[in-house]
Amino acid sequence: MPSIETVPPVIDAEEARRERSRKLERTGRWLLPLLIMAAALYFWDRVCVWNEIPQYILPRPGVVLNTLIEDAGLLFASLLVTLRITMLSLALAVVGGVGLSVLFTQSRWIEMSLFPFAIVLQVTPIVAIFPLINIYVDDQTTKLLLCAWIVAFFPILSNTTLGLNSVDRNLIDYFKLNGASRWQTLWHLRLPAAMPYFLGGLKIAGGLALIGAVVAEFVAGTAGQSSGLASRIIEAGYRLNAPRLFAALILISLTGIIIFLALSWISHLVLHRWHESALKQEQ
Repeated sequence: MPSIETVPPVIDAEEARRERSRKLERTGRWLLPLLIMAAALYFWDRVCVWNEIPQYILPRPGVVLNTLIEDAGLLFASLLVTLRITMLSLALAVVGGVGLSVLFTQSRWIEMSLFPFAIVLQVTPIVAIFPLINIYVDDQTTKLLLCAWIVAFFPILSNTTLGLNSVDRNLIDYFKLNGASRWQTLWHLRLPAAMPYFLGGLKIAGGLALIGAVVAEFVAGTAGQSSGLASRIIEAGYRLNAPRLFAALILISLTGIIIFLALSWISHLVLHRWHESALKQEQ
């Protein structure tokens, strides 16, 4: 009986090339920013050394890192205050933005009546609104929360409304043909279709909530041990303590990056099984 030889699987050359390209792209997505960051830090350090720049004007990166470690207790306590305002305002923006978006899709008249006021809040600088908030609101935390909410609210409202209104008209007619109620159509068709738009707005709103919280702290002029990172920056500026100022700025930047990455991960987790944008990232 003739022996049956095992034929090794033939790997398609084009598929292998695509796989190498995907791996290279995934590696470059993290490696290139890290290399650029390392080069920028090295250049920063050399500029300080070559020009003998005083520490109170431009500290070296190593000095900033030491300050971040030495003042970790104070800075991270302030970070928690700012982060609490950021997360609360983002949560309220999600509730308010999604709720109003659903209301807008149920009535065109309500959307035409209220959406212009949302645009007014978006285009008016928060530093111009804060004096009014300062007059009518007594509690300091509520002031900061309201300012951050105003900044973070519009992207969620706008994106979710766009998503809810972008459903294929043929699918809506199909639901009506099968006797689906308005709320069944909303729950089973409009909300899933709007999910990518909502998550895109959420990623934008996360960063804006942090910006709104920091700007509100600046404008409010909060001070004391229980104040946020903006107060640490103000104090460091008054005292010409540039290392602490840079350390606080780095903490704010890292916090914003972490918020964006966390929301991007949530978006990928929700969409990766069915939406084209997430499927392309996996390929």
